Amino acid sequence: MSPQINFEEQFQAKVDAEIKIEPKDWMPDAYRKTLIRQISQHAHSEIVGMLPEGNWLTRAPSLKRKATLLAKIQDEAGHGLYLYSACETLGITRLQTIEDLLSGKAKYSSIFNYPSLSWADMGAIGWLVDGAAIMNQVALCRTSYGPYARAMVRICKEESFHQRQGYEIMMVLSKGSAAQKEMAQDALNRWWWPALMMFGPTDSESSNTEQSMKWKIKRHTNDELRQKFIDASIPQVNYLGLTVPDKDLKWNEERGHYDFGEIDWEEFWNVVKGNGICNKARLKARREAHEQGAWVREAAAAYAEKRASRVNEKVA
Repeated sequence: MSPQINFEEQFQAKVDAEIKIEPKDWMPDAYRKTLIRQISQHAHSEIVGMLPEGNWLTRAPSLKRKATLLAKIQDEAGHGLYLYSACETLGITRLQTIEDLLSGKAKYSSIFNYPSLSWADMGAIGWLVDGAAIMNQVALCRTSYGPYARAMVRICKEESFHQRQGYEIMMVLSKGSAAQKEMAQDALNRWWWPALMMFGPTDSESSNTEQSMKWKIKRHTNDELRQKFIDASIPQVNYLGLTVPDKDLKWNEERGHYDFGEIDWEEFWNVVKGNGICNKARLKARREAHEQGAWVREAAAAYAEKRASRVNEKVA
């Protein structure tokens, strides 16, 4: 038996025993690459996800709403930083992951390529988008890679607040005037299907799920999480007095779950490939922010170098 095979067996035994894999531990190259892809994509999603919300920051209906939305956007920036840091423990630089995003090589969640057209979208995004994220991220608190799992603990706590914030906005609108309720229903209509797409392709079309499950990077399949999200969301929709835009939705007593209509996978893959409504605008905004922030990075690097030089002089 070769040493390489022995290392792989020991690695899998640790994973099976629920022992966290840490940065200095041996790991298969494919495991490292899978984590870099997943964690960087997650980080990119947090950063790009600030853009549709930032669109409404100056137009929030009250000072309280503005302050709350601003706090949420700041949280998302923090989540991105946690995740970029976790990614760096795998041997890739933060600059490289960001360059992969700006070049279009790396992906982010397809849902952020949809526009936020009304204030109600801030409610729908918080409730549905962050709600869908929580379904996936709670399980990631038990993912096999230690730095990723630990970062997710705080992220999930904050995302839970974001989900409640969004639902509260939808609740106020749905119990308000006829125009406000119509605004809430319109937001639900536009964000429902993209939220279901957030869980990724069906299990039969997901090329990474089986191996990620074996390595315990993922704990549930895409379809399992999607079903769980639907089952949890429908009672919330009913409480709001709104209607899910799915004529095939119905409770299946035998399965103990809701049956639902077919997702438009052609739309999903079209957005993933960069042809969504806001794909080009989102990357353009990130590229401009990166370019305009170059002086900050340069100043920080110069300050760090100057400080290190002073420390060396004192030591000498």
